[in-house]
Amino acid sequence: MPDIIHLLTDSVANQIAAGEVIQRPASVVKELLENAVDSGADEITLVIKDAGKVLVQVIDNGCAMSVTDARMCFERHATSKIKSADDLFAIHTLGFRGEALASIASIAQVELKTQRVEDETGTHIIIEGSKVVSQDVFAGTKGTSISVKNLFYNIPARRKFLKSNSTELRHIIEEFQRVVLVRPGIKFTFHNDNRQLFLLPKGNLKQRIVALFGPTYNNKLIPLEQESDVVTISGFIGKPEFARKTRGEQYFFVNGRFIKHHYLNHAVDGAFRELIPNDAFPSYFIYFKIDPKEIDINIHPTKTEVNFQNNQVIYAMLSSTVKQALGKFNISPSIDFGSESSFEISMPAKDKVILPPSIAVNTEYNPFEKAKRQTEGAGAGFSKPSAKNWESLYPSNQISKQKAPEQKFDLDTRDEKEIIETDTMEGAFLLRDHYVVARVHSGLMLIDRQRAMERIYFEQFLSTMEAGRGNSQQTLFPLTLHYSSQESEILKFIEKDLKKLGFEIEYFGNNSFIVHGTPAELNNPDTKDVLDSIIDNVKKSQDEVKIDRKSVIAKQLAVNMAFRHKGKLEKEEIKSLINRLFATKVPEVTPNGKPIVKIMSFEEIDQKF
Repeated sequence: MPDIIHLLTDSVANQIAAGEVIQRPASVVKELLENAVDSGADEITLVIKDAGKVLVQVIDNGCAMSVTDARMCFERHATSKIKSADDLFAIHTLGFRGEALASIASIAQVELKTQRVEDETGTHIIIEGSKVVSQDVFAGTKGTSISVKNLFYNIPARRKFLKSNSTELRHIIEEFQRVVLVRPGIKFTFHNDNRQLFLLPKGNLKQRIVALFGPTYNNKLIPLEQESDVVTISGFIGKPEFARKTRGEQYFFVNGRFIKHHYLNHAVDGAFRELIPNDAFPSYFIYFKIDPKEIDINIHPTKTEVNFQNNQVIYAMLSSTVKQALGKFNISPSIDFGSESSFEISMPAKDKVILPPSIAVNTEYNPFEKAKRQTEGAGAGFSKPSAKNWESLYPSNQISKQKAPEQKFDLDTRDEKEIIETDTMEGAFLLRDHYVVARVHSGLMLIDRQRAMERIYFEQFLSTMEAGRGNSQQTLFPLTLHYSSQESEILKFIEKDLKKLGFEIEYFGNNSFIVHGTPAELNNPDTKDVLDSIIDNVKKSQDEVKIDRKSVIAKQLAVNMAFRHKGKLEKEEIKSLINRLFATKVPEVTPNGKPIVKIMSFEEIDQKF
């Protein structure tokens, strides 16, 4: 039997490694930006085309590479960041594995131009599928420019699984934000399809956050600052009143590296407990500075997961720091544990004479006189309260013994459609302002009022978008809304569908929009709240293989509007609700699959007695 084990070729091994490191264009952006930061650059430009599928280019003015280094950087496990295993416990750079460029070169067409300050000429290399096509000398600007073209051109199966351009662009923006939030002292520029998305000048951290997420964040942030021998914690948290319905701007950074850590996230959520609703999430930008020996970052190829040696200590310090910041800015009650108020006694004046305490005595006091008066009053002055008119203390409906009217169920043999049209309408009533109760052939039907309106609105909005244009109501004063770049791209993505519903939205530049009109049926006066909820749900749905924009928009708008249907209903309104519900395509469940109608049969009712 021949031997069956053999070594893989370098190109195949690199493609396998690329499957772990490079998942989409955003992964290329992350690796190239981190290399640019590690090069010591103070100006970095990112250029992408077709959401990174056609081109991802990063240009920096860093230290650049020599001729040998330019060729070696594409070899697998070639790195300048570490030399021995001990260096893994003293990592101060973003990249160190030496797999990124080799993996990228195996699945794309790569062009590298690099020239050091001390060299008169630079190096120009072109690689396709791990094969060096050419290596030449060139004279250009100092620094490095690396272009990754036609990602996954030689792996069609991987390219086919890429999402839509809007989804891939959203992931690229997210990776871009994770890098630029760590280095506010570096100038970053981001161009997408010949359009400038970001121009971030050098500044402090708060200026960088405001530049990324909009001017409204200038008044949303509370600073954090805590220093100890174990860890130094700094950054900002969002005020509770600005909490969002989705996990949006939540960032942890350890020694300049973005990480994901559910345990620490729980600490922040716990600190905000009782300050925000259960379904809301705070924003935060929290930075940890810790001895590299106390953490392990070499546990995942993307380096976004870390292990702390002192997890519980850091958890407690983070929770305490967030609570202290909230209390310091009068967001929540705080107690000053640094001082004990019972010992805060002011010292008397130096020349003041201190007298001994004096005791005053009432020589005429007779303790037996009071006891005598109480004994006499018990027999003469005290009288038992009268029970007359006790009924006036209680509502009449609590003491009446009227017999409840007997309900009569008609067990005839009419078909269900006729039951809904006649018996259901006449006997229907509203229970606790939430449930519609009606008689049907087999028993009692209960309808969740709010969920019924969700289904009604959902199908109404879908048909409006299919028809092409809904009725619009002009706003008295145009409303200007500011969004982050990521949210701005989503709003542009769904703008046509929103216009079909009756929204009149105009892009004003710099991630700002002007709302001139809203749908006539909209019963929520807070237009920004409606659009925010739609954007958040589209953001969550964009990871699906094929997103149905119209369905997502109609679903969220229906939930938003149905939530406001409260209060009493007249008899005719109850009839209208039932008619509209059973005129929909799927009256039994909401667009999210929750039940709307429940039938309680006579047998189930009999079992209760």
